[in-house]
Amino acid sequence: MRKYPRRGPFPTARREAGKFTLPGEATATAQTASPAYRLAFEDVDFLLRQDLRPVRLQLELLKPELLQQQYGIKSTIAVFGSARIPNPEAAAERLAAAEAEARANPDDHDAARRVSVARRMAANSRYYDEARRFAHIVTGTCSDRQTCDFVIKTGGGPGIMEAANRGAMEAGGKSIGLNIVLPLEQEPNAYITPELCFRFHYFAIRKMHFLTRSKALVVFPGGFGTLDELFEAATLIQTGKIDPIPILLFGREYWERVINLDALIGEGMASPGDKKLFTFVETAEEAWSYIVEFYKLAQ
Repeated sequence: MRKYPRRGPFPTARREAGKFTLPGEATATAQTASPAYRLAFEDVDFLLRQDLRPVRLQLELLKPELLQQQYGIKSTIAVFGSARIPNPEAAAERLAAAEAEARANPDDHDAARRVSVARRMAANSRYYDEARRFAHIVTGTCSDRQTCDFVIKTGGGPGIMEAANRGAMEAGGKSIGLNIVLPLEQEPNAYITPELCFRFHYFAIRKMHFLTRSKALVVFPGGFGTLDELFEAATLIQTGKIDPIPILLFGREYWERVINLDALIGEGMASPGDKKLFTFVETAEEAWSYIVEFYKLAQ
């Protein structure tokens, strides 16, 4: 990790912050006890004012950017997907529990519905393994080059995000997590590189960081959040706001049921060429091979 030298004769903010807060450094008076006397960057109440939102937006943009620079992150692959997809072992346990409940309550329609959902989750749990293997392949291949290219970046939560961070960690490399404050608190998964585990308040800034440095988007089955992230990126490419990068959709059967691109084209709401924004893949190896070919990477 690089350490930045002090620039010029001015004292550092850290030194100034300690100057009047250490015991015995200042006489306690009504003036020094007033919130108005606090250094602005140490005054949390001041920073949380409505008027300071532009500053907070800037700070939220800058902090992950500067730390990624500090740790030498050159490029990333963003991995999206549902937080609800469990690993296969957990999915099997949930299915067994749901089936046991349904057997004990044969007239309970909600119990029957939970069995149906648990079966779908058990089937979808294969994507947990694919995300884990994909991240392991990418990280293992790129870490051999002793660079920080193609670093795995996720939303930092459970499910598919956990799987990708886990695969990168198991390959011995760094990975990034972009967590966010939610009403139902989401904790970062245990596999993110701690120095690259970020927490956001603003969805917009978080989504910007998903695309910053990204050389590919790898999208596993997911819900509202995954669709939001997917179409944000697709819109930016479609409108020329960012350069084209691979958008790889894991699981053709899932995505063709969830998104009817042909219907959009038939209604005149999208152009036939817009389908080329997306590429379907089924395995970790297929996804990585596509990225290798897209960027003409040496193997």
